[in-house]
Amino acid sequence: MRHTLFETPSAHSLTDAEMAAPLPRVRAVLFDFSNTIFEMINLETWLHRVGTASGRLALLDGHDAVADISRQLRTAFRLPAVVSLQEGRDLSPERHYRAMLGWWEHVDFLRGVEETAYRELTAPDAWGPYPDTEPTLRALRDRGLRIAIVSDFAWDLRTHLAHHKLDGLIDSCVISYEHGREKPDPQLFFTACAELGTDPRAALMVGDNPVRDGGAAACGLRTYILPAGSHTADRGLADILRLVT
Repeated sequence: MRHTLFETPSAHSLTDAEMAAPLPRVRAVLFDFSNTIFEMINLETWLHRVGTASGRLALLDGHDAVADISRQLRTAFRLPAVVSLQEGRDLSPERHYRAMLGWWEHVDFLRGVEETAYRELTAPDAWGPYPDTEPTLRALRDRGLRIAIVSDFAWDLRTHLAHHKLDGLIDSCVISYEHGREKPDPQLFFTACAELGTDPRAALMVGDNPVRDGGAAACGLRTYILPAGSHTADRGLADILRLVT
């Protein structure tokens, strides 16, 4: 066994032979879901859907109505009680539901119609792929790579994949609420690799959160972190194809 002065935190122990061998080629790609390959509809569209379903659409007629609601949402999200509710929210549907309702009750437009708002949040067409999601997934499949999603999500994201007819491009979905764990828990990454039949050293994790998604590196996976922020054009997923050649 090779000893070093400074220990590198790792959830994946390598044998001497593995340490001496070159890294294997990437055989599988694990993707985060939200803000990596899919994004939620924009705030204005979501509010109009909530307004239509709840009979409050007229409240959005004002020139600054959406901007005012956006400010209330941001302010409420920083309240200590709301911050506390967000911790571990993706461990179960119930916790996520409470976290959202506890947030939205501080927003005038959403107060009293939180259940309607939640239905619109989780509707199959409330989340959609980036323009470069499908081309990238298909290119990876054409190269013979296996594909998984590893996501902190509190409901079945497969409904969104199916709505956009992308479910056939995904071999496995490892979702936090189904396992009672959130990233960067190593077990989520190991489970995805096991379901794909792939050595973690031959897998690439792609996400947008350096802490949660970057945790895959401690499990032996190569990791690629996309820039954070909202995007309306390509997400930059084509760069992944250069990493798996």
